[in-house]
Amino acid sequence: MTHATRSTPLTQLSEEESLFYSTVRQFAEETIAPKIRAMDDEQQFAQGLVERIFGLGLMGIEIPEELGGAGGTFFDSVLAIEAISTVDAGVAVLVDVHNTLCINALRRWASEAQQRHWMPRLATDTVGAYALSEAGSGSDAFALQTRAEAVPGGYRLNGRKLWISSAREAGLFIVFATLDPAAGYRSITAFLVEKGTPGFTVGRKEDKLGIRASSTCELIFDGCEIPEANLLGEPGKGYKIAIETLNEGRIGIGAQMLGLAEGAWAHAARYARERRQFGKPIAEFQAVQFALAEMATEIEAAKLMVYNAARLKDAGHPFVREAAMAKYFASQVAERVASQCVEVFGGNGFVRDYPAEKYYRDAKIGKIYEGTSNMQLATIAKQVLGGR
Repeated sequence: MTHATRSTPLTQLSEEESLFYSTVRQFAEETIAPKIRAMDDEQQFAQGLVERIFGLGLMGIEIPEELGGAGGTFFDSVLAIEAISTVDAGVAVLVDVHNTLCINALRRWASEAQQRHWMPRLATDTVGAYALSEAGSGSDAFALQTRAEAVPGGYRLNGRKLWISSAREAGLFIVFATLDPAAGYRSITAFLVEKGTPGFTVGRKEDKLGIRASSTCELIFDGCEIPEANLLGEPGKGYKIAIETLNEGRIGIGAQMLGLAEGAWAHAARYARERRQFGKPIAEFQAVQFALAEMATEIEAAKLMVYNAARLKDAGHPFVREAAMAKYFASQVAERVASQCVEVFGGNGFVRDYPAEKYYRDAKIGKIYEGTSNMQLATIAKQVLGGR
C-alpha cells in the first residue's frame, strides 16, 4: 500500500488505506452490528462470523501473499481494528490479538518451516491466541509458574494460564513457560501449542463486564508434551518475544479504544440531533454542543497518537514511547467519551435498549489489559526521563 509522508497530516489516509478502512467499516456495520445484542447476551460470536472475518482477509493482513495473506502493513491492521471497534470492540479483540501479537511474533521469531506450516492456516481458518498471563503474573509479566521441562524430543508443560483472549476460538496458542524458575526472566521460553494437543485443555470462561462476545478463558497444561519443532525462537528468549510483541500490541489496543470512542461519539451525536426537549433537538443546547465538541477533540488527539505510533513502527523507527502513550491516552479518552455518551442519552443511556451502556462497559478493559495505565506511565516515564 501507499502511505502518507511526514509532510502529510497523520490522520490523512492514502486512497488505498481509505478504501480499506471504509470496506472494513461497512462490513462491521452491515454484518456485525445486527448481532451485537445477541452476542453480548450469549457471550459468544455469532455463528459463522469468525469465518466471515477470515473470508474478508482480516486475519492475515501482514502475512506475505506467498504464504496466503494480504501482504499488508501493521498500519493496515490498526485501521481494521479501529474500524471494527466503532461497532463492537469485542469482535475487534479477535482481530487485534491475532494480527498484532500472534502473527507479528511468528513473523519475527518463527523458523522458515514454522512459517510455511502456520502462516497459511492463520490467514485462512486458524485463530491465534497469546498465553502469557497467570494468576500471579499480571503486571509482573514474567513471574511465571507454568513450567516447561526438557524431555527427549521436546518439552513437557505443566501449569495454568489466565485471561487468555480468543481461547475458545483459537487453534494455535503462543504459550510462555519457564524452564528454571530460579533463573527468572532468563529462562522464559515460548512454545507453539496446537489445540487438541494431549494434556492441554481450555478451561473456565470468564463472565466479563464488557467485550463479552470475546472469549477469555484459562488454559490448563497437565503433562502436555510439545515437540522441539514447536519451540518459538530460542530457549530463554521468551521474555524478548513477549516484550517486543506487546509493544506492538499496545498500539492495537490504542486503535481498539480509538474506534470505540468514535463509535460512541457517533451514537451520541445522532441521538442529540434526534432527541427533542423544550421544543427543539438537544443538539441545539450549548451544553450538549460543548460536550460533543470536547469529545471530538479528544478523539482526534487519540487518533494522531495511535496513527503516529503505527506509522513509526512500519517505518522501522523507535516507537516504544509512542506506543505506550497511544495506549494510555486512547484508553483514557475511550472511557471519558463512552461515559459522556451515556449522559447525552440520559435515562436511555442507562438501559440496554440503547447502545451507550455497552460502549461504556467495553471501554473499561482498555486501561487494564496488555499493560495497565500505571504500567504505561512507568514506561513513558522511563523513556522521557531517559532522554528520548
